[in-house]
Amino acid sequence: MEVKLEVFQMTLYLTFPVAMFWFWFSTNQAEWFEDYVIQHKRGLWPPEKEDQHQELEEFKERIRKQREEKILHAAQQSS
Repeated sequence: MEVKLEVFQMTLYLTFPVAMFWFWFSTNQAEWFEDYVIQHKRGLWPPEKEDQHQELEEFKERIRKQREEKILHAAQQSS
């Protein structure tokens, strides 16, 4: 009697993960990935716009010029 119970338990323990794996991967995962993951990612990090990129480059240029002027001013003061 105990052997039959053990065989039943082992069958159940092996069947459940295999069945869940089969169920999970038998559905169309590409559509789920596109609908859920990609949309969620776009909500967190929206795609950059061209004007945002240009503003960033202009900001970098202003900061670079300010640093150069500061270094030049410091060099002129020490001379």
